[in-house]
Amino acid sequence: MHEVIDIPTELAAAQEKYNKEAGRAFIAALPGLAAEFLDRWNLSVTGAPMHGVSALVLPVHRADGTPAVLKLQLRDHESEGEPTALRLWNGDGAVRLLDHDEPTGTMLLERLDASRMLAHRPDVHEGVLVIARLLAHLHTTPAPPGMRHLRDIAAAMLERTPAVLERIPDPAARRLTADCAAAVREVAGEPGDRLLHWDLHDENVLAADRAPWLAIDPKPLAGDPGFDLWPALANRFDPGDVLWRFDAMTEILGLDRARARAWTYGRLLQNCLWETEEGRPLDEADLEIARRLRGRAA
Repeated sequence: MHEVIDIPTELAAAQEKYNKEAGRAFIAALPGLAAEFLDRWNLSVTGAPMHGVSALVLPVHRADGTPAVLKLQLRDHESEGEPTALRLWNGDGAVRLLDHDEPTGTMLLERLDASRMLAHRPDVHEGVLVIARLLAHLHTTPAPPGMRHLRDIAAAMLERTPAVLERIPDPAARRLTADCAAAVREVAGEPGDRLLHWDLHDENVLAADRAPWLAIDPKPLAGDPGFDLWPALANRFDPGDVLWRFDAMTEILGLDRARARAWTYGRLLQNCLWETEEGRPLDEADLEIARRLRGRAA
């Protein structure tokens, strides 16, 4: 019989905020789900639960003493491709998948060093370069058939944009959002075919004994690498650093800057749609990134 797992209150609050009834049901089911997979995979808990916004992560040992982590999360359209992507990357630049339960999305992952997170490094530029090099490596993998696709995401965003523009009260923010949609419309016909991480910021990069840095927690999709730049532009936000980060990343990734800028605008558009549809104000840092990039020559 396994010990009862304490569910972090912050995780419960995040699930309530973002997933409403589905989030409450997920939190209620978590202790039983954890017990089921600790038994099924013969795991023993070796430390306190960890969590992000959407997942509970338990440090465990396998029966042979190998350290690992058990990741339990609410399966949705963003997370359902995670095991597929991790299998394709096969530990090369990303955390290694050890086992997976398809119906629940539960995963057993190799244990990385959570105390050595890229976000803890004081040199922000070092962090940006690490992320860019990881992305350049991960993007060499073509996306598999059936992976959610930037083509469909872009089409859905453009369809939602007119109604959202009417709800943005500030004329300058409304104009900037419309400009972002126009930029996405220009590149939407060539959405790309690489396997993208989508959420590679400096809290999703951990150190390991086998590699200096590895990516975790992908929300994978098929698409253009320019759609993967946003998190590194936004984390530890510094308006004066936006162009340096954009130029450094596009150089390392070998991207056409005009195209990369258009897909980066796509991330701003995505954020604006989410915030406005949820009745929240637009994020000023998001808008400032777009303003800074608007003056960047190709």
